[in-house]
Amino acid sequence: MVTQFNELTDSQWGIISPVLNNQRKRKNSLRNVVNGIFYILRTGCQWRNLPGKICPRWHSVYYYFYRWTNDGTFEALTFSLNGHLRKQSNREETPSLGCVDSLSIKLAPMIYEDKGIDGNKKINGRKRQVLVDTLGLVWSCSVHAAHLSDTVMGCNLFEKIKDRLLRLEKILVDGGYKGTFIEEAQKCFEITVEVTSKPPSEKGFIPVAKRWVSERTFGWFNFFRRLSKDYEHSTKCAESVLLLANCAVILSIIN
Repeated sequence: MVTQFNELTDSQWGIISPVLNNQRKRKNSLRNVVNGIFYILRTGCQWRNLPGKICPRWHSVYYYFYRWTNDGTFEALTFSLNGHLRKQSNREETPSLGCVDSLSIKLAPMIYEDKGIDGNKKINGRKRQVLVDTLGLVWSCSVHAAHLSDTVMGCNLFEKIKDRLLRLEKILVDGGYKGTFIEEAQKCFEITVEVTSKPPSEKGFIPVAKRWVSERTFGWFNFFRRLSKDYEHSTKCAESVLLLANCAVILSIIN
């Protein structure tokens, strides 16, 4: 895992540039724009503090971040890179087995939208839900107020993959997803959901077979200071940051 910001190499840019519609001439280089977005992700600095030596002015970088968030570019980039790495690992392009898990995170000051208290974790903020494959790659994510139920809000993950992960047959979850999530998966998407948990007699963190990869994915997020808290005003932008972290991990592997 690379622990510091590095500008995109020629090979990395060659992989992601086709997804970004880089054919026409622009005032700002899209490569520099992406470098600026990854700089924010890795260092956690404010948009207005972006260094001008590696990227255009901050409002130009933010314009593309906001635009790509809303037009699905980051989701397309995530699916493209995930498929690239899986094929490189001699696997099918999309997974048949997935794992869903959630993590509550504190919210940055002065942000009040989609905020709540997770009574179990005693955290006032938001909750991140991810659907990962057996490699730990993020295929779908959802961010919402921390007080909302996993089993209800987890259903949002299906809407983002229903036309893409056609091979997905089974999902592993913990006990928090019993109920609505399982019913929705089986009724609407014909996906089997298996609840796997550590033995009741065990205390502390116990890795659960196959489902531990989601915990590792949350561990990867710790390498990106923008993810130390939720700094985004909108949950849609917060989801984009999670997808970008996944993309950054893949780019560091295939470099």
